[in-house]
Amino acid sequence: MNVIWRTLLVMWRARRKLRREGRIAPTGISRIRVTTLPTDLDILRHMNNGRYLSLFDLGRWDLLERTGMAGAMKKHGWYGVVAAETVTFRKSLEPWQRFDIESRLLGHDDKTIYLEHRAVVDGEIYARAIIRSRMLKRSGGTLSHEELFGAIGRPEGLPEVAPWMHEWAVASALPPTRAEAPNIWN
Repeated sequence: MNVIWRTLLVMWRARRKLRREGRIAPTGISRIRVTTLPTDLDILRHMNNGRYLSLFDLGRWDLLERTGMAGAMKKHGWYGVVAAETVTFRKSLEPWQRFDIESRLLGHDDKTIYLEHRAVVDGEIYARAIIRSRMLKRSGGTLSHEELFGAIGRPEGLPEVAPWMHEWAVASALPPTRAEAPNIWN
């Protein structure tokens, strides 16, 4: 609930842009303007590191709405969940500082979709996150890429996912939900 009003506003604006301007390509970049609010700050008076990921969710909603994926997901009872994410920080965002969240689809492997989000000020990257997301069905089970691309179309020119992303996905993975995952510190 910490960014619910911002989320609803972003979704409303994205739907308006979709109606006015049409879809952006699945490989296109979505941009939204955000301001660092006092509720985004930590004790050091800059944007809290965890808040970046919450605000990058806003960029993901904009991207899903403006590419038309959100409509297909709603129609078919699909939803995405974050399987893994990594964020790298370069500069701090200060109180009341305006910045853009840029989001794009990087590609996919056999199970997941990879996205990138950036916090950008005047053309300069302040932070970047790589997100690995799985698509699921409300009726149960994982959504195959064949079903997804059958509904929304296969994006043309989708680049291969960088090898380091595959290595990161393997290195950061936890056991599957049906396997045991004992809490043992090594």
